[in-house]
Amino acid sequence: MKKTALLFVTILGLSQAILAQTNWVLDKAHTDIRFTATHMVISEVDGEFKQFDGKVVSRSDDFHGADVEFTAKVASIDTDNERRDGHLKSDDFFNAEKYPELKFSGKIEKQGNDYYLAGNLTIRDVTKSVRFDVKYNGTLDLQNGKKAGFKISGTVDRFEYGLKWDRTVETGGLVAGREIQITCNVELDESKGS
Repeated sequence: MKKTALLFVTILGLSQAILAQTNWVLDKAHTDIRFTATHMVISEVDGEFKQFDGKVVSRSDDFHGADVEFTAKVASIDTDNERRDGHLKSDDFFNAEKYPELKFSGKIEKQGNDYYLAGNLTIRDVTKSVRFDVKYNGTLDLQNGKKAGFKISGTVDRFEYGLKWDRTVETGGLVAGREIQITCNVELDESKGS
């Protein structure tokens, strides 16, 4: 009898945990996935991915421990320069034909009042652990559902992912910087199916 009661309590607890989760989808009209690279040591070039998708599954109101999945289409890269975009899609950098997506899978974590996003980022055929800073801007409960907002920022070393084109200027610096700054403004909508 005790085993049956214990089993019932365990199943009830698991059911409540599953029911308590909230599924979120990207509001793509209010989300951007941007990057910045140093150009010729003296300036910066900005770009973004125009086609992307993602989802978040949270189990708490403050998003601590939320699961995050994200993909971006490499061919959608846009730096406002067609020639440069073509170079970035080539094998010197992303090789969009062979590796059409970059992917992230991880979790939002909270330490005190600070948030970060930790997980695995895959570019080309290389997967590396990354950690980005997160600013959680809060959640609104609107008439047509909940919204949540975040700003994500950090850097990645493009050489670690096989993006190793490395022409130098006369002074020895790289034409395209090695460290790439990532900045994402993310707005989530509570999924209607959750």
